Amino acid sequence: MNNKIIRVNNLTVRYGSLEVLKNVSFEINRGEIFVIVGGSGCGKSTLLRQLIGLEVPSSGDIFIDDVDFLAVDKKSRKEILRKFGVLFQSGGLFASMTLAENIKLVLGEYTDLNDEEMNEVVDIKLASVGLSGFREYYPAEISGGMKKRAALARAMALDPDILFFDEPSSGLDPLTSASLDKLINEINKIFGTTMIIVTHDLASIKTISQRIIMLDKSVRGILAEGTPQYLTGLKDKPNVYNFFNRIS
Repeated sequence: MNNKIIRVNNLTVRYGSLEVLKNVSFEINRGEIFVIVGGSGCGKSTLLRQLIGLEVPSSGDIFIDDVDFLAVDKKSRKEILRKFGVLFQSGGLFASMTLAENIKLVLGEYTDLNDEEMNEVVDIKLASVGLSGFREYYPAEISGGMKKRAALARAMALDPDILFFDEPSSGLDPLTSASLDKLINEINKIFGTTMIIVTHDLASIKTISQRIIMLDKSVRGILAEGTPQYLTGLKDKPNVYNFFNRIS
């Protein structure tokens, strides 16, 4: 089995005359926690939208498990999307649905499970994020950190090979953020799930990342790549060094 679960080749993204990313290439290893960082407007969220299929790049290739994600037919695309779980910045839970109903929405779309089987999966997924007993709660009835955990339970509903996170610590206090980081590390260790995380939270970056790419709008792509330890000591690239050492 190929150890590279995702390969991105010469990815270019333009919105009209604005070129956000130009000829971006990188690979993501199976089972690693891969973090995308950079300043405001560097293209972090843009890149994430390409990877999860919400947008189509202007040019370039994205391979998921050696399959050309941008060229597959509708059926094959759905099979690839089934390998994905996504935790959006806001959590993305439907306010009018209970936590159980939010998770069952995904199961109903992508599986043939009956209601009893779906309820069993709901209980397993909520338990895995520390929310046993909260299946009948609505999003408005739980805290911000619990919403993120519930959204993570939904993202894990299909036992995805790859979990994508868009600013998971956004809106959380430091203690709750640290708790979520611990959960991310545990899930990665227990299940071997590949995790791709967009974040600007330096504490989280240094706690969870195994490998990082730093985007910069001056180059419309990757300014540096490596472990958090390597990038923190990269003095020959001031923008990188300053970012990882909180120097303005």
